[in-house]
Amino acid sequence: MIPDRAMSAQQINALDTDRSNWLRLRTFITLRWIAIAGQLAAITLAMAHFRLQLDLGLCLLVIGISVMFNLIATMVFPESKRLSETQALWMLIFDVLQLSMLLFLTGGLHNPFALLVLAPVTIAATTLRTAATVLTSAVAVACISLLVRFNLPLRTELGFTMRMPEIYLFGFWAALVIGTIFVSVYARRVSSEAGSMSEALLAAQLALSREQKITDLAGVVAATAHELGTPLATIKLAATELAEELEDHPELREDAALIRSQADRCRDILRSMGRAGKEDRHLQYAPLIAILREAAEPHENRGKTIVFEAEPGEGTVVLRRPEIVHGLRNLIQNGVDFAQSTVWIELLETDAEVTVRIIDDGRGFAQQVLGRIGDPFVRRRSDPQPERPGYEGMGLGLFIAKTLLERSGAELFFANGRDLYEPRPRPGEKKGAIVEVVWPLKLISPDPDAQRRALGENPPIET
Repeated sequence: MIPDRAMSAQQINALDTDRSNWLRLRTFITLRWIAIAGQLAAITLAMAHFRLQLDLGLCLLVIGISVMFNLIATMVFPESKRLSETQALWMLIFDVLQLSMLLFLTGGLHNPFALLVLAPVTIAATTLRTAATVLTSAVAVACISLLVRFNLPLRTELGFTMRMPEIYLFGFWAALVIGTIFVSVYARRVSSEAGSMSEALLAAQLALSREQKITDLAGVVAATAHELGTPLATIKLAATELAEELEDHPELREDAALIRSQADRCRDILRSMGRAGKEDRHLQYAPLIAILREAAEPHENRGKTIVFEAEPGEGTVVLRRPEIVHGLRNLIQNGVDFAQSTVWIELLETDAEVTVRIIDDGRGFAQQVLGRIGDPFVRRRSDPQPERPGYEGMGLGLFIAKTLLERSGAELFFANGRDLYEPRPRPGEKKGAIVEVVWPLKLISPDPDAQRRALGENPPIET
């Protein structure tokens, strides 16, 4: 069975959609109460201390709309209410329009608090998807542009109009527009990368959990096969003797033969299932070459030749950990997917470290992504579609492999076996992609004393 190497594009989109549902309505309500308090404080200070002439009734009406909106939302919806992306989008657009209306009543861009229009844009960029962020930013830019010419002027107690020079007004408008675009793009990019990394780490954790469950289940099957071996042998022996004694009764003899054949079938099924049982206490350690063969086994019948190259006598025994098996399996799968005919798995050992190289004869890694290999959601090879129709590579396979192997103490290196301007390698040439995995021997080699101690009984698997 070939394990799932990555999450599909549909699953990633579903996760992205789910992320928009992380926003609680209560959070928006709390932030709006803070904004309302700030708006009331600013208006009070402007009129009481600076003696500015403002249309207090209209200002309070605009603020009152926000107050009413918050009260209705508090009374109608429960505290645990989470907003969909569309609902969060309209909440943020409402905030932009409400603040813009208040700025219209208090001098437009001559009011320095116009800078606060960036707040809803930043929230949209960090929590919503790209389309919603673009829409929120467009509304903000439109409101900022309208406020340049359309606003009620700020007047002092003596009737003087407070206005900035045209060049400063233009500069403030340009700064707000550029700031809106920059903040939305920058925050969205950072948020997107953080979200992608979070989803990829979740995928890696799920992959490791899946590998561990499969290993545990295999151990149970292996133990079952061992324990049932004697009863099945007894049944087969009894059925054979019964068939010999029933030579004069053909019908009964056929039934005895059927019992014997079904006992053989049960033995074969349990033997087949138990072949994967590697994780009992007696098989916690294995030669690294055996682990490599185990990791490559699911891909040996996929039309590509897998060649193992190890120097004679190399048989370092290492801890057989699920993350090592799953990580190596993903790397080998990646090589088999893109190889023309052959994948080489080289094992090199020294007194201090162990190195595994996986080389194929495919096109190799694209130069533009070679430095970013191992990051999630990065295509791994150049133009794979013609060779693999329907392929939706997003880089999660290599990310999962890199994450799991690094957890075991390995260091990974990615390279191509040919120069940039060399022709594409012919089948059978070691000039495709090269993945090198290097472990310090002390991190994966078991404690010699632990190997000499009695292992005892296999512990039950807790569910």
